[in-house]
Amino acid sequence: MGKYAEEARELLSLVGGKKNIAAVSHCMTRMRFVLEEPGKADIKKIEAMKVVKGSFTQSGQFQVIIGNTVADFYNDFVAAAGIEGVSKDAVKQAAKKNQNVLQRIITALAEIFAPLIPAIITGGLILGFRNCIDSLYLFENGTKTLCDISQFWTGIDSFLWLIGEAVFHMLPVGICWSVTKKMGTTQMLGIVLGLTLVSGQLLNAYSVATTAAADIPAWDFGFFKVNMIGYQAQVLPAILAAFTLVFLEKFFRKITPQVISMIVVPFCSLLLAVMAAHFILGPVGWKIGSVISSVVYAGITGPLKILFGAVFGFVYAPLVITGLHHMSNAIDLQLIADYQGTMLWPMIALSNIAQGSAVLGMILLQKKNPQAQEVNVPAGISCYLGVTEPAIFGVNLKYGFPFICGMAGSACAAIVCVATGTTANAIGVGGLPGILSIQTRYMGSFAVSMVIAVVVPLILTLIVGQKKLSPADRGCAAGEFTATEETAAEGTGEKDESAEDAVVDGRAMHSSKVSELKAFLSGKVISLKEVNDGVFSEGVMGEGLAIIPENDILYAPADGEVAVLMQDSRHACGLSLDNGTELLLHVGIDTVDMQGDGFEYLVQEGQKIKAGTPLIRFDRKKIKEAGHPDVTVCIITDGAEDKNIRFLTGIHAAEKTTVIAEFTEGGDAQ
Repeated sequence: MGKYAEEARELLSLVGGKKNIAAVSHCMTRMRFVLEEPGKADIKKIEAMKVVKGSFTQSGQFQVIIGNTVADFYNDFVAAAGIEGVSKDAVKQAAKKNQNVLQRIITALAEIFAPLIPAIITGGLILGFRNCIDSLYLFENGTKTLCDISQFWTGIDSFLWLIGEAVFHMLPVGICWSVTKKMGTTQMLGIVLGLTLVSGQLLNAYSVATTAAADIPAWDFGFFKVNMIGYQAQVLPAILAAFTLVFLEKFFRKITPQVISMIVVPFCSLLLAVMAAHFILGPVGWKIGSVISSVVYAGITGPLKILFGAVFGFVYAPLVITGLHHMSNAIDLQLIADYQGTMLWPMIALSNIAQGSAVLGMILLQKKNPQAQEVNVPAGISCYLGVTEPAIFGVNLKYGFPFICGMAGSACAAIVCVATGTTANAIGVGGLPGILSIQTRYMGSFAVSMVIAVVVPLILTLIVGQKKLSPADRGCAAGEFTATEETAAEGTGEKDESAEDAVVDGRAMHSSKVSELKAFLSGKVISLKEVNDGVFSEGVMGEGLAIIPENDILYAPADGEVAVLMQDSRHACGLSLDNGTELLLHVGIDTVDMQGDGFEYLVQEGQKIKAGTPLIRFDRKKIKEAGHPDVTVCIITDGAEDKNIRFLTGIHAAEKTTVIAEFTEGGDAQ
């Protein structure tokens, strides 16, 4: 009988029994369950168990924090339950069944766009800057832009479009690549498919609305013709085409003999996918866009314009996701021609502002989460400057509720905008600077609408976020974890291993040789609170400190024994020191996701070590390229009850030399 057999049986009962477990695995500190009926888990009693340090639900997984003995507990649990554990990836797949259809769709979108976010943010900032220099009439009595009066800024504007065009006009290429990558098919075929959607041989998507039907080029096959229309910046046609390619490739792989698969599979898959994209999927997308345009035109000029304003303000942001929002340009041009102004474009500008304000709410909610702020801040800036894609795909859709809050605020602002007849002279900057494009007599009403578009989404996001956003995503203390559903982890940006840490198994040698810890890295020594990691930064797993590294080898801080190594990820290790203290050393945050790439163990499990023994070699460049902080934490997981420990933070340490912690016998850990 195992050490934790009794506790394992108790936990089995509290999670609803064997029949309620769809899958179970463990990581470095946590048991990970996928439950058939999550509501059957008695969370209060589970968290009251002596062996349990906390629990929370994330991405359909019910996770129970055990700590440094999770591997032993897991073995006893699967024995008591009479079930076999599975890999963490299998648990993730099983967890998806606990998500509803909308959550699965949002998750799929987030996973598709997650790899594209850095480029989208860059493009958003560039386009926002270009809007300011080529669309704001601030000079010579409001008749000229900065580009109009300066050849230098005209050149800058033209040069920056090289990047902006590559990011947004060529977006279908990135989408097709990302879909094929996600679905495990040939990524190069996805890239080629995307390129066929934006080829220079095709009529640019932005020119379709202003091109006469007779002037649209077409492929003439004799008995039928197909319009040669590009899908620059279009999302829906690209996604549909890419998934069609994925289906075709998997189908042909299945039915084609291996000896000829290298020829048949890519040729047939790509050819049919491109035909479907241009012959069926693209035209259907444009048809949907035409229907939407007709409804918008009738609504904005009809007796129910206020109701229409509310609806249009609410649904415009989702149209951005599909790429169909470009059709609004044709309506704007028609309104300008017929009525010397457009009442539609002001609502579009307000929708941009509302989504930016939702991001502002996330900036405030996640002020303690520096990783999130790296996306939030530039996305919010570009959104306020009129480019919404970074905000929508990088932040608001990722968490779900900010997107809805932005839609609600946009609807409120649109009602006031339409009710007052607010009209713009022309299409302008779709954000805060958009007021400069409004006809002078309507600037006051548009300003009121702007205030609504800022305040309503901001307040709604702050209120809803307090309930929906997990403590880990807010960057709060680990002790604040509850069983609340972590909605943020439901998108393709999921913090699945945000608190992974190395553990020890209790094999400490109880002598008193160790009286201090030497620096395990060279760099700045900081407190755990400054790490801002959601599980152990406030001491749930134990007290400790961290070092921001300047070198790439992790050294033992004291004499002892290597207790635990993670052979798959190699990013952490557990030590049993000679004075009975148990440590865990964890290189980087979320680095378990790297699956060992860039990490090398220099010791073996059970090996006796001295202070200064090299433990792990790691590649700081690879860690940063993977998007993870390289800050390395040291946690005292056990054996501190009879010691006073003084942590020396706020200093610059030299590896193997500088003392970073001191032990004295008697008393509680400090």
